[in-house]
Amino acid sequence: MFEPTRDEARAFLVDAWRAHREGGVLSPLQALAVDVIAAHPEYHPLVEAPEAALQREYTPAEGEFNPFLHLHLHLALAEQLSIDQPPGLRAAYARLQARSASAMAAQHAVIDCLAQTLWEAQRRQMPPDGEAYVAAVRRRASAD
Repeated sequence: MFEPTRDEARAFLVDAWRAHREGGVLSPLQALAVDVIAAHPEYHPLVEAPEAALQREYTPAEGEFNPFLHLHLHLALAEQLSIDQPPGLRAAYARLQARSASAMAAQHAVIDCLAQTLWEAQRRQMPPDGEAYVAAVRRRASAD
């Protein structure tokens, strides 16, 4: 299994955006990354002038979510939806999207659930609980 370092994961996003801006040929994953970055103009300065951002530590104490993690969570969600993994995620997302103001709002709601699931897994030192993750998305989809 490919397990990139933090620097490699961040460089992937920067390189994909650079290739896009230069009119280069993109792999399917790079094209997906470019779509995610394009939908987040607030992060364009980070990927267009990444020198400081690549080395920066983003901690909750700063009150700022890690933008590279955020973009990679979008990529993870796209992959999960494409294969419906964990099972039931695609249907839960569709219900949530139907109730959301936009597809991006629905994605952000699911990413919140995914981030919570990953945090819980790290805290417990266990694999992520896919059933709890899908249940959290279902709760979001049915919340008023």
